[in-house]
Amino acid sequence: MSDRRILRLSGPDSHAFLQGLVTNDVNKLDQGLVYAALLTPQGKYLADFFLVPSKDSDAVLLDVAEDLGDAVQKQLSMYRLRADVTIEASGLQLRRGTGAAPEGAFADPRHAALGWRLYGDEAGDDGSDWDAIRVAHCIPETGVELTPDSYILEAGFERLNGVDFRKGCYVGQEVTARMKHKTELRKGLQQVEIDGDAPIGAEITAHGKAAGTVYTQSGGAAIAYLRYDRAKGPMQAEGTTLTWPDAG
Repeated sequence: MSDRRILRLSGPDSHAFLQGLVTNDVNKLDQGLVYAALLTPQGKYLADFFLVPSKDSDAVLLDVAEDLGDAVQKQLSMYRLRADVTIEASGLQLRRGTGAAPEGAFADPRHAALGWRLYGDEAGDDGSDWDAIRVAHCIPETGVELTPDSYILEAGFERLNGVDFRKGCYVGQEVTARMKHKTELRKGLQQVEIDGDAPIGAEITAHGKAAGTVYTQSGGAAIAYLRYDRAKGPMQAEGTTLTWPDAG
């Protein structure tokens, strides 16, 4: 998996530093991987990643998409201020799979179907159909369903164990908490049925009005971002027909 960057944050303030920035509770590292995101102060998505326990008690590994690696390092460095934290490349690589987990591997905390992740000297995976797994369980991917316009609750982060509402303050926490407790989500990622293929990012329409966007597709199903008030009955996207079985 050469498309991942594994950073190492070390120093006596590393855990507290991350705790004040990310959407999940860093204290959960004693249970395994922690899936989390970094948000803007307005609550919008900047990056999602895994926090990984380290053999060093004052260190944490951060597993992020390579395309976002520079931006995440820059953002963390900007917030560091006087915190005693060093941010550097770890030199580690990622292997992942869905079969029997090798020694030292961690379970993917988003969903059991996503198998395991192992950090070491080798990169690669076991050939699993990751798109099929993601579509089957409506799991968004960095840079596909997860973009700078995303709100993590609309993307399903609560269901995917990517946000903690009891941990205290972090960047973007106020907006996220308000969406959780004071509003009803009117948009979000859902699994839909699709008859045919449409380009990722194609607009979905219903009765001539914009109803959402279609993303990853596999086996007659797709992940789509929907406006719930319009996603009723047959919808269209680039000559294909879509339906949302869970529409009210």
